[in-house]
Amino acid sequence: MAGNREADLGAGLAVKVRTIDELHSLQQKKSGASTQITSSTTPLSEEQRRKQQLQSISASLASLTRETGPKVVKGDPARKREAPKEVSHPVAPTISVSDSSLKFTHVLYNLSPAELYEQALKYEKGSFITSNGALATLSGAKTGRAPRDKRVVKDHTTEDDLWWGKGSPNIEMDEHTFMVNRERAVDYLNSLEKVFVNDQFLNWDPQNKIKVRIVSARAYHSLFMHNMCIRPSPEELEDFGTPDFTIYNAGQFPCNRYTHYMTSSTSIDLNLARREMVILGTQYAGEMKKGLFSVMHYLMPKRGILSLHSGCNMGKDGDVALFFGLSGTGKTTLSTDHNRSLIGDDEHCWGDNGVSNIEGGCYAKCIDLSWEKEPDIWNAIKFGTVLENVVFEEHTREVDYADKSVTENTRAAYPIEYIPNAKIPCVGPHPKNVILLACDAFGVLPPVSKLTLAQTMYHFISGYTALVAGTEEGVKEPRATFSACFGAAFIMLHPTKYAAMLADKMQQHGATGWLVNTGWSGGSYGSGSRIKLAYTRKIIDAIHSGSLLDVNYKKTEVFGLEIPTEVEGVPSEILDPINTWGDKKAYEETLLKLAGLFRNNFATFTDHKIGEDDSLTQEILAAGPIF
Repeated sequence: MAGNREADLGAGLAVKVRTIDELHSLQQKKSGASTQITSSTTPLSEEQRRKQQLQSISASLASLTRETGPKVVKGDPARKREAPKEVSHPVAPTISVSDSSLKFTHVLYNLSPAELYEQALKYEKGSFITSNGALATLSGAKTGRAPRDKRVVKDHTTEDDLWWGKGSPNIEMDEHTFMVNRERAVDYLNSLEKVFVNDQFLNWDPQNKIKVRIVSARAYHSLFMHNMCIRPSPEELEDFGTPDFTIYNAGQFPCNRYTHYMTSSTSIDLNLARREMVILGTQYAGEMKKGLFSVMHYLMPKRGILSLHSGCNMGKDGDVALFFGLSGTGKTTLSTDHNRSLIGDDEHCWGDNGVSNIEGGCYAKCIDLSWEKEPDIWNAIKFGTVLENVVFEEHTREVDYADKSVTENTRAAYPIEYIPNAKIPCVGPHPKNVILLACDAFGVLPPVSKLTLAQTMYHFISGYTALVAGTEEGVKEPRATFSACFGAAFIMLHPTKYAAMLADKMQQHGATGWLVNTGWSGGSYGSGSRIKLAYTRKIIDAIHSGSLLDVNYKKTEVFGLEIPTEVEGVPSEILDPINTWGDKKAYEETLLKLAGLFRNNFATFTDHKIGEDDSLTQEILAAGPIF
């Protein structure tokens, strides 16, 4: 039920229906920059604050067709109690002025969840209150991210900084094309009678808080970001000022497919110089969350802060652990521990003061969700939570989490305080343990290995797990999957840069790296069996307590991993995978096969040199499998 479950599972998924009404019919089952908050030196009146706020929003919505932003007024246009008070724009009309500049754009600003429920239920088809109190809604034709339609402006700011080329998730576009798409999105938003504006924060570290503004056309998107970003206090909102980054979500409106660089009617565009993001042609809310995560992957390393796609929890003695893992590895299950406080489930920063959650909420995948398996997530789905693309019973409105009629990528977005053992504020000291999770369906990786610093970097860059046979048509054996830094779709710099920062921080603060296999033992998928969750939990407990540092170790062949000879509560014979295979020759062949897949994958990264005289690159390469 991972908060990320590597959103790649839903990447680019589209609903196979022809009309909105058909989509709606699937939903119901028939009965049966470094910014510190500072107080203004001169107190402002309520009217002055209101005017500044609206002027700031008007500036955000400025387009190239007029010299100023639109006339924005606060409030719901449906409530016509009094004539709206506009923000004046003392600029003489020019030839570029069109009729669109004569209208008002009503701004629904930082609405509460209750107000957003009202807006969604009244104006957005497919919005319903479920029996648990959550708001069920539809994301339209796209039910997952569209990574092939994500573009980043390549200019003097990013040309040398970002990772471009083979293996990179960054597909380039130019400044002009970005402005064409921005104009299309802003003009669409300005043409509406009302828009929703959220002013919120990213990063719980008060010294490195980022101010973000999200302009959107749907109440669903506004509530989603209300939950996922950090919610400002009334005092912080008064002094919010100009945002550090702005999202223009015009997802209901397509991009022009004849525009340069466009390959479909969907486009998600990042301009790091302008600090803006434009969304066209997709209403999947996860694009906003992950777009901002990409931005943090760029901004934070420039401040010497490591951005991480990981879960994070803290013990009663203040010991912090980071959990990395792709979909199906058990990242959320293992990082959610009733004996430990949850700092966050998906996105974090590691800076000079320790770790901090980037987000203010959780985005949990909820296909096959049950109270028995994931009680915390189950109980978090209540009033205020957004349920995306779930199916529910028409009369009782009870959600059927097993139903995949709309998509398998069903999601729940809720504030982090809905988790009982969440640590608020979501910050903690420097981590003691860095745990890399892999679900090895080949059955040759040990249940737990203690890693050297170089090995931690190697496996962090590799980001390995395996898909099991049967997940895709024609797959008859395990398929290795690699995602650099356990989040390749969202990183902006070359993976080795994040790995070098991770190693530096681990060395500086004495953290230990671990590789934990939650996959198969005694054979590959189909012949062996999956390692019992109870054994994995015992291993994680031993890592947290520090007892696993005090046992004897031996080294495996090929991967050169240090494995413990005993772990309390875990049968010693399963700790070395060769012991569990009846056919030793088959084990050795499978081990070499997986090692070859690692080597082939890592070849993508060897052209990037790090360390003096390329020493660090060579050290990382030496930490990989040896044939």
